[in-house]
Amino acid sequence: MGGLASTYMMQGKWDKAENLGVKVMELRKEQLGKNHPEILVAISNLASTYMNQGRWEQAEILFKELLEACKTSCGTDHPHTLMVMGNLASCHQNQGRLQEAERLQEIVVERTKIKLGPSHPSTLTAMVNLASTYHKQGKWQQAEECLLHTIDEFRSKFGTDHPRTLTVMANLASAYNAQGKWQEAEKLKVEVLKARKEKLGDEHPDTLGSMSALAITYSNQGRWEEAVRLYLQVIETSKQRLGPDHAADTLETMANLAATYAKQGKLEETEKLETEVMEISKAMFGPEHPDTLFSIASLAVTYRDLGKLEEAEKLLVEVTEKRKLKFGMNHPDTLTGMANLAGTYHLQAKWEQAEKLFIQAIEGSKATFGAGHPRTLTMMANLASTYYEQGRLEESKKLEVQVVEERKAKLGVNHPDTLIGMSSLATTFIAQGLWDEAEDMLSKAVVMMEQVMGPEHPRTVQSTQKLERLRDAMEKEKRKLKKSSKFEDKFKKAIKKLF
Repeated sequence: MGGLASTYMMQGKWDKAENLGVKVMELRKEQLGKNHPEILVAISNLASTYMNQGRWEQAEILFKELLEACKTSCGTDHPHTLMVMGNLASCHQNQGRLQEAERLQEIVVERTKIKLGPSHPSTLTAMVNLASTYHKQGKWQQAEECLLHTIDEFRSKFGTDHPRTLTVMANLASAYNAQGKWQEAEKLKVEVLKARKEKLGDEHPDTLGSMSALAITYSNQGRWEEAVRLYLQVIETSKQRLGPDHAADTLETMANLAATYAKQGKLEETEKLETEVMEISKAMFGPEHPDTLFSIASLAVTYRDLGKLEEAEKLLVEVTEKRKLKFGMNHPDTLTGMANLAGTYHLQAKWEQAEKLFIQAIEGSKATFGAGHPRTLTMMANLASTYYEQGRLEESKKLEVQVVEERKAKLGVNHPDTLIGMSSLATTFIAQGLWDEAEDMLSKAVVMMEQVMGPEHPRTVQSTQKLERLRDAMEKEKRKLKKSSKFEDKFKKAIKKLF
């Protein structure tokens, strides 16, 4: 029965796996006793089934039970105990309880180092998991340092083209990507893709995953046609090889393609693809699975961009309420949903509702991630935009200055988010008539955008055009003042002649 439950898990038949897993666990408890090794395996399998269904509270309960049993039967520092502790940390990570996850993972890393050694594969795996939690918290430099260390160890232990080494390299590329180090990310992703093609073949799921990851970097660089070509290739190959409804991999790539269409302004194609993703996700995972809720939220944002504001609002209210009940108020997905709903209120000129929800989301983000986390800063920038649209320019400027300074400290002066924030702040300066300050800030932003993002990136082009318009306006104003000054001089001379 246990073997059949595992087969159901591998096939993604979670309901059948769960039903059988519960029976196996209860039967083994009766026959073998509470702390028998086979009982612990059954509990672990059932907890994993809950995890795959997004039922993290049930998974957490089982992992905690399993952890106590392992401590009793094996000891606090036994590898099995540490492995369960790592699984519990993963559960916390999915629940958005990132600080708890980090604390557990740091314990796992330290104890595994002592028990098995700093270069043992289990220690290195624990460090990779810790880096993942750093990444989710926006601690990208810490994630980068952690992954650089493990890459060297994996390369020396397994070789450069070993699957585990390539996975760590891919994770490091994601850390580079998040920091706006797109050239470094691209270089590493191309290397991983080439190795996987040679080692695993063009149609292996890991190879397709690498192609999709490279497409993300192309999309971030504004190289949308290249990104679209890669995404389409991945989707077609996945459908032919793995079936049109193959779990998260194909759906995630379809969602990423839809996001790239949106960046290109192809909103009808975006809506069509996101609707397809949502329907497949509902059929595969159920209407309240985290992936399904994510797909509904993405479609709602597209409705918003299409001007279908009432439809967008309805969907976002539905998703946000479900996330509150399922994950809690301060879960990352809940906070994202709140911010998107606030953005929809903004477009509807429902200023009070937008402001109230943005502030609520910001406070939740500060509690979950910290005041200087990129997500928190993005929400603050959106609130500043709401103030700007109401003509509350001083409040807008105050927030935008804070966002820019925090991003400089957290992400660096040359990070794309910092540069975008500088461009937005310059817009507020212009509205306040602070043209010299605006020109100074935009000039610096454009120079760095050209270096970091490239001269043809849409954000660079947009900011360059803004700077050109500002300089044209400043030149016209100077000419007016000059004419006015000349007229004033002539008038004074004429008055002197008369008197």
